[in-house]
Amino acid sequence: MQNLVILDIGSNSVRMAINQILSDGSYREIKRVKNDSRLSEGMGKAKVLQVSAMERTIQALADFKVIYRQYRADYVIGIATAAVRQAKNQAAFLQAVKKRIGITIRVLSGVQEAYYDYLGVINRLGIQNCLILDIGGASCELIRVVGGQGKHLTSIPIGAVNISERFHLNDVISGANLFNAQFHIQKRYSKIKWLKHSQREPLVLLGGANRTLARINRTRQGMKRVDSIHGYHLSYDQVCRTYLALLRGDVRHRRQIQGLERDRADIIVGGLLPLMVLMDKVDTRKVLFSESGVREGIITEFVEKNRRS
Repeated sequence: MQNLVILDIGSNSVRMAINQILSDGSYREIKRVKNDSRLSEGMGKAKVLQVSAMERTIQALADFKVIYRQYRADYVIGIATAAVRQAKNQAAFLQAVKKRIGITIRVLSGVQEAYYDYLGVINRLGIQNCLILDIGGASCELIRVVGGQGKHLTSIPIGAVNISERFHLNDVISGANLFNAQFHIQKRYSKIKWLKHSQREPLVLLGGANRTLARINRTRQGMKRVDSIHGYHLSYDQVCRTYLALLRGDVRHRRQIQGLERDRADIIVGGLLPLMVLMDKVDTRKVLFSESGVREGIITEFVEKNRRS
């Protein structure tokens, strides 16, 4: 039995997951921690990580290190996604992490992030044909799965934080700003030619904004385990009604919505907009949620490599 620690530096949050890898190749999570450090905050068109955002993230990693040292950490894997991938000062940030935390962070390309999303979903959800959408803080990954195989892997640089900042979707939302954001996303999707083959396919959702959508609805339905979203599904109408409720009022109103984390209230409208546009583009009638994504994909690859060696 080995303990594998994964540190996942996302655009909106940084997460740690500690998993026990058993001799038969199975694994179970024994600790999970999240910090909404919002690394991509203020990057803007310049694509420069801000000093305060970097410090928040590195401090979160330092706090995580205190925790995983209490366990027998046989392996520690650090990954970073869109914010670090896009940052012009990526090298300075990675060097600072190495100096403070003592680990080398692997920066995933957009295609690699999509691939690990695919691995995580296909090995835990058991679905053979679907369209996967992972909405992060600074990017979206879209994967078409055919016969259990990842046929198309695409990443686009739009996400909850950068869409919300660019189109002013943080507080009171004007019709003009919402329309401009929607039009921007539509243009991005129009360049993904393979999407025309995903009409009416099951849509599997990953990422913080999508998890929030599930939690809001599970809370409304009076479910006791609101965070247990794996395999949970919603209809097109349910998603639309939830989004309409989020559009009403200002950020203070959204903070009062049960199931919505207060520190996500200012980016949830922008965070769900890629889903709203995609559902209409591919004529989705139902969405399905997965708790497994990049980190589970990394674990799957780790287990397979150990088995071969």
